[in-house]
Amino acid sequence: MAFLVAVPHARVPGANAPLPQCAQNRPAHSRPVVPMAERRRSRHSPCVAMSSVGLEHSVVNTGMPLHERMANMPRFAAAERRVDPFAGSQRADMREGDSDAEAVNMLNVVYAYPSTYAVGICSLGYQLVHEALRKMRHVSTARLFTDACERLPAQIDVLGISLSWELDYVNIMQHFTLLGIPMMSIERNAPREDASAPYPLVFGGGPVLSANPEPFAEFFDVVLLGDGEELLPEFIEALQRLRSSTKSRRELLIELAKGVPGVYVPQLFEIEYESSVGPIAAIRLAEDARQAGVPETVQKRTFRGRQLATSTIVTEYSAWENIFMVEAVRSCPEMCRFCLASYVTLPFRATDVDNFLIPSIESAMRVTDRIGILGASVTQHPQWDAVVDALLEPRFDGLRISLSSVRTNTVTQRLAEMLVKHGSKSITIAVESGSKRVREIVNKKLAQEDIEKAVLSACRGGLSSLKLYGMTGIPGESDEDVRLTIEMFARLKELVKKEKSSLKLTFGCSTFVPKAHTPFQWFGVRPEAQKRLKTIEKNLKKIGVDFRPESYKWSVIQALLARGDRRIMKVLIMAVAYGDSFGAFNRVFKALKGQVPPLEMYAFEDYPLDRQLPWSHLRTAIAPELIEDHFRSSEQVMSVEV
Repeated sequence: MAFLVAVPHARVPGANAPLPQCAQNRPAHSRPVVPMAERRRSRHSPCVAMSSVGLEHSVVNTGMPLHERMANMPRFAAAERRVDPFAGSQRADMREGDSDAEAVNMLNVVYAYPSTYAVGICSLGYQLVHEALRKMRHVSTARLFTDACERLPAQIDVLGISLSWELDYVNIMQHFTLLGIPMMSIERNAPREDASAPYPLVFGGGPVLSANPEPFAEFFDVVLLGDGEELLPEFIEALQRLRSSTKSRRELLIELAKGVPGVYVPQLFEIEYESSVGPIAAIRLAEDARQAGVPETVQKRTFRGRQLATSTIVTEYSAWENIFMVEAVRSCPEMCRFCLASYVTLPFRATDVDNFLIPSIESAMRVTDRIGILGASVTQHPQWDAVVDALLEPRFDGLRISLSSVRTNTVTQRLAEMLVKHGSKSITIAVESGSKRVREIVNKKLAQEDIEKAVLSACRGGLSSLKLYGMTGIPGESDEDVRLTIEMFARLKELVKKEKSSLKLTFGCSTFVPKAHTPFQWFGVRPEAQKRLKTIEKNLKKIGVDFRPESYKWSVIQALLARGDRRIMKVLIMAVAYGDSFGAFNRVFKALKGQVPPLEMYAFEDYPLDRQLPWSHLRTAIAPELIEDHFRSSEQVMSVEV
């Protein structure tokens, strides 16, 4: 079961298109991996009314009314086919055996996804956390989406929210309003005005919060940092034990932060700024938390088992219809300097092939013929050749198999033939740039010959399309490096022509976005990237390469959220009020001039190494000193004259 792991959603490509590479392996790693049209439908244009008493009393509309969501859910639920390859844990909640007496102590959890059912059910992490909650003793769970909802309990004890895409914060606000829960954690410490049961405890998780939770920190009482296989059960068990005590809400939160490694309680950390528009001066543990023994830094949890994540639900209503997903690897060993999938989710782990991966696929065949094998770099599984051998056996004939992004130098003709046999006509690789120098800057261990061999293998193996991912605006990149990328695609097109192949080449290109806990966290977005995207598009169009850029403007907003601190909460709420567009953010920063730092500080500014970063009190498996060393090694490559 994976909670905060780098498990992507499923993109909704054509019937024969591949799974996307892991969202966290891209510079804009939390960009949607379902079509933008689906994402836009999932964001219900919330309206915010800001009263004169301040943003903390803002009112967001609820989007789709609750009764409509509940009316939709039976249709979705009826189509769900459950898959449990390793059914061993028995459900013991009220629906399967808890006694009436035990029901008095039931913990009522609403587990929410801030998007539509179709998008949320594609999240492997969301599926697995929900399944884990379902199987916990004395826990009752209801799911909530922007367009669907299971029957809610009369009293909600816990609200959990999985955040996989930064811009879904809008729908988090809607969930709070729909459920009548104050948006700010500190407001929920006080009792309700009607003296009824206390407000639900709100916890959050997901890849966005695993990286930098600070822009969203005031939404949450608790953020669970890291893999959830062990963290989630420990958190729920501690909560069940403490809820019957006479402790105040803050005292309960202190106990959770002290007793469960990986539990981050934002309100226990006080942030001091150099000025209202300046950087952070200090991050300090509150005095009551310090005296209680709460750690001054929070260490992300890491699951080290060899049974990784699989789908628990297969459904035609998924954005990727009837897909069963199995996680082959977690993290990535390559350590590209921009990449969260390496730095935040290390160590690299591979699932057991004989005892987990293949049996999972066999189990799924009872309910579907569509299999997605996921991971940041699937083909770097140490037993990958054995996986290919197994999937070529006659017993797997008729399956449609897709892969997320594979490492370029592992693309072989045999791999391509296996995919074609199983209905996949395309594959995805990450090359980052056509410039050897830029690849060295980001520590991409990839030669031009590797890229050309991958193209030839795709042609000779019968694939009809090859998608290459890359970036522009990488720190140290020059116009000459961009020219080399264009030249690379011209050579690749010539290779395809010489092979007399109809292989279609697609270049998906994003703007570099700095991410927390990576060596490139100190670099800002390069404004010249906007012009370079247009240059690449113009030149690739001439040679017949399909160019699919990500929005430069929304990459800037991603950088704001990726490096933002708690002052960004005010910006987010006002941006929703102003229409939730890129222009709305510009209007907000003008309106708040002198009250919050400018957009430029968060998105574009290069930071000194001694800058106090918003996530400085949060730790991953990589020591901060090593991240600094990797930053310096990249700077050395940049200093080489072009």
